[in-house]
Amino acid sequence: MPRRKEIKNNVTNDLISMATYPPTHFTDFSPENKFERWACVEVKDFAAIPADMESFILPSGLYAVFHYTGSSLEIASFFQKIYTAWLPDSPYELDNRPHFEILGEKYRNNNPLSEEDIWIPVKVKNE
Repeated sequence: MPRRKEIKNNVTNDLISMATYPPTHFTDFSPENKFERWACVEVKDFAAIPADMESFILPSGLYAVFHYTGSSLEIASFFQKIYTAWLPDSPYELDNRPHFEILGEKYRNNNPLSEEDIWIPVKVKNE
């Protein structure tokens, strides 16, 4: 966040919290599993990447999008419902692409009125 203003070609003011997981992260789930977290913004192009920052091209594909309202301190139970209730009952399964949250104008971190959109990569089962 301290260096956010160095990025000059933002498409929006939204922040993106993105996670990339190893292929077996969810099939062999453990709280100790390692994954990579990115703090991102969408940009028009990669012409001027600030020093010590990296570009990332999000692979295309189908996403299930969930709107969450509430404190970030309570979001774990929301994610648990997605993975243990919604996903198994849906015609989809997880796809091995980045997961991300869009933290827009209504995002307020630990505020119970905070809002964000959660994007989970999916594919049709038995694809």
